Amino acid sequence: MRHSLMAVAGAAALVALALLSIAWGAAPIPLAEVWGALLTALGGGEAASPIDRIVVDLRAPRTLLAILVGAGLGMVGALLQTVTRNDLADPFLFGLSSGAATGAVFVITVTGDRLGIWTLPLAAFCGGMLAALIVLGLVYRLGFKGPEKLVLAGLAVSFLFAAVTNYMVFAGDQRAAHSVLFWSLGGLGLARWDNLYLVLFGFVALAAFAIARNRDLDALLGGDATAASLGLNVHRFRLEVFLVSAFATSIFVSVTGVIGFVGLMVPHMARAVVGPLHLKNLIFSGLFGALLLIASDLAARVLLAPQELPIGIVTSSLGAGFVIMMILQRRFI
Repeated sequence: MRHSLMAVAGAAALVALALLSIAWGAAPIPLAEVWGALLTALGGGEAASPIDRIVVDLRAPRTLLAILVGAGLGMVGALLQTVTRNDLADPFLFGLSSGAATGAVFVITVTGDRLGIWTLPLAAFCGGMLAALIVLGLVYRLGFKGPEKLVLAGLAVSFLFAAVTNYMVFAGDQRAAHSVLFWSLGGLGLARWDNLYLVLFGFVALAAFAIARNRDLDALLGGDATAASLGLNVHRFRLEVFLVSAFATSIFVSVTGVIGFVGLMVPHMARAVVGPLHLKNLIFSGLFGALLLIASDLAARVLLAPQELPIGIVTSSLGAGFVIMMILQRRFI
């Protein structure tokens, strides 16, 4: 009952933050006009004024993107922390974000938008999946079966792609530095209704897999031997989780750039509220992730207004403080 009430309160807070996110901007819009524009759009009506177009075409997709990506990164973090038994695991740790950023920077500095508006998202997705395949290739080729080896392989690939990205930045067109900064620090400025469907697909695929396999994730909490005794092929399941996480993360990063620390912080918050079992943990990880990213986006728009701060700066600052706090509490020792 307590968890249900907390979920309802969290959902209400999410709606409130979403409305505030749509209302706030370079031109603040009263909430009554926000409601009117949204109701008109939901009723199938055309945007009748510039304010309606700002709400429906610009700010609503941005807010929905923050919800989907925040929730998705939170769930990815919960999955990776369980299968690696590493409380610091998140998409950064396995090169997924670095690979996606490398793909995007390759387009910005080398090839250009030869495929139109989908060139950057496609390149970022391919970069993230390439990083995942390299990690899995190392795991398979060298026979690494323990989670700690998966973490080490991911770190090596992450550093490799970071080095390639930095090389392309310095060797490529220096006029592209601003775009490179976006992909390195993340942002929600590319949100559009047409690419929102791609992010929704990645989130639904991730959530469906995670919730369907929540019992297998619970089995891993007792260790590999316990999970194997319950009939789970631990090695194959760990690879399945990694692949699904890589797929979803690559889609998210292909639209938002690299947004760090959401996947690290949120699962800890969820476990503190509902415990380690994964059905509730995944739901709350998604809820807290969405809340965190919308709040971070609002902070990014307020701190240097009217200039917009890259959202990755906000989440990284929060993440650094979170890790320091956990260390002081000896949670990672």
